[in-house]
Amino acid sequence: MVSLKKNMGLIVIDIMCINLATIFSFYVIYEGNIPENIKNNFFMLCLIFTLTTMVVYYLLQLYNSLWKYASIDEFIKVVVASICAPVVVYLCLIFWNFRVHIGVFFLYSFFSMLLTGTNRVSYRIFKRIRVVYTNGIKEYKRVMIVGAGEAGAMVIKELKNRPEMGLKPVVVIDDDKTKHNSKILGVPVVGGRESIQRIAKQQRIDEIIVAIPSAPKREIREIFNECKKTACKLKILPGVYELIDGKVTINHIRDVQIEDLLGREPVKVDLEEISQYLKGQVVLVTGGGGSIGSELCRQVARFEPKQLLILDIYENNAYMLHQELLRHYPQLDQRVLIASVRDRARMEAIFDKYRPDVVFHAAAHKHVPLMESNPTEAIKNNVFGTLHVAECADKYGTKRFVLISTDKAVNPTNIMGATKRIAEMIIQALDAHSKTEFVAVRFGNVLGSAGSVIPLFKKQIEEGGPVTVTHPEIKRYFMTIPEAVQLVIQAGAMAKGGEIFVLDMGEPVKIVDLARDLIRLSGFEPDVDIKIEFTGLRPGEKLYEELLMAEEGLTATKHEKIFICKPVFTDLNTLRKELEKLKSMIMDSDEDLIDCIEQLVPTYRPLQKANSLKKVSG
Repeated sequence: MVSLKKNMGLIVIDIMCINLATIFSFYVIYEGNIPENIKNNFFMLCLIFTLTTMVVYYLLQLYNSLWKYASIDEFIKVVVASICAPVVVYLCLIFWNFRVHIGVFFLYSFFSMLLTGTNRVSYRIFKRIRVVYTNGIKEYKRVMIVGAGEAGAMVIKELKNRPEMGLKPVVVIDDDKTKHNSKILGVPVVGGRESIQRIAKQQRIDEIIVAIPSAPKREIREIFNECKKTACKLKILPGVYELIDGKVTINHIRDVQIEDLLGREPVKVDLEEISQYLKGQVVLVTGGGGSIGSELCRQVARFEPKQLLILDIYENNAYMLHQELLRHYPQLDQRVLIASVRDRARMEAIFDKYRPDVVFHAAAHKHVPLMESNPTEAIKNNVFGTLHVAECADKYGTKRFVLISTDKAVNPTNIMGATKRIAEMIIQALDAHSKTEFVAVRFGNVLGSAGSVIPLFKKQIEEGGPVTVTHPEIKRYFMTIPEAVQLVIQAGAMAKGGEIFVLDMGEPVKIVDLARDLIRLSGFEPDVDIKIEFTGLRPGEKLYEELLMAEEGLTATKHEKIFICKPVFTDLNTLRKELEKLKSMIMDSDEDLIDCIEQLVPTYRPLQKANSLKKVSG
């Protein structure tokens, strides 16, 4: 609530307006010949009119609004107050037994409405004059608004009231033909989305703001596809809830992000089902400081676990996450555990002390080219790190163990994918002999994760290019980090044990298309301002990824975006022998090492085997 002190200037002006309205009313009604009894009590009459009207204004909350943002709502309050106030004054004078011509009250209502109303909108009038003057003498960017609904109108209003932003709404685009040739706050609605490119060129548009927060993601993507044909910078107004709360301002408008171009609908999860297995439980997240692990921690924290254990070898990320969770969930019992999943003794000590009920195993080496050059490190972390954590979960009575896997584990052509496939085999083999429900969740790339193509492309664009893509036909499945994690948690709720859950990643996206989109979103023209260079496939890299193997079936679940692979039988004793053999070979030649992995993972077909046969120190 805005205090009376802050509105003291407005109150003083209102008092002056009320007194002027009182004087005008008496003077007009009595045609200048005011009776003696009224003259003798005129000061008292003015005081009664003023005090009564001010009380009415206060009760109707005319001083709770910021008058510099006065709009039709505030003016309606002034109208109501100007009608109520003379009625109250009339009753007061009857009580005082003082007779005044009834016309005085009608005229007072009119004059007080006119004067106090003008007082409140004068700021806006002068500001509008200043906007017109400013736009005439300074440079500004010409803006196209897509969406002629309430959100679009609010954006136009904000832009007109904020000349310092240097943005001038010029035209509005909307698919509703009934709105064409009309105006919104003086800005013409000129056509549908098919005319975006033509109008942008005709009107010399610099920026396009998409203001349709209630539109489905697929429709937004289609609109963006039209906007991308222009050379304009794109911005978006997200979130229909902001309209409901009446909070839409220029600050809510943000640059279009690459995630917006995927056209994916928001993920829906069963909050009750998730809450049942997380609430009141001790939850351990390995790799908790990483892109996936940290988002797992954020979302798990929402479900009121008894304790959240954030395990990571890199203390900086874990510390930053810890501080973030302290701010947002001050009541959360969280522990940061600096440890490596490679260290079996450390894992034993942690499980013995904390006895986690649920484990999300996200710790892994994931960069394909780096792991091709350092295969022993991938094996130590992805294979034996998973084995240590999984065996501890079995030994210390963990109820549910969820492995974060990858589409690169399917018919792997690189060490990273092969080691993740072995990790899947470990949890499937253990599940057959354990009370712990071991499951894996397999999905593709996540946008914006550390080391992914998006941050790399952004950095290259900032440096002026070129943007490097390995192959013009290379495709990948993409998902945002929050939606991937939501589906991981949902899959964990469905676990019966032994399943490999596969997430619906939508349609695969060409990496070169992502590069072009990101260049355009940065305000540049691909291959004109920023060049795209093709560097050739890297060691172990495929043109496309798969989400399941030929021997696996795919079964639908009750969630439309989650499927289950038919478990591939893995004998635990046989697997242990193979793993012991692999462990003893880590210090030996890579040639034997890769041969051993090929025996462990029959579907492993290294693309660059010859280049990876080098000796490395363990």
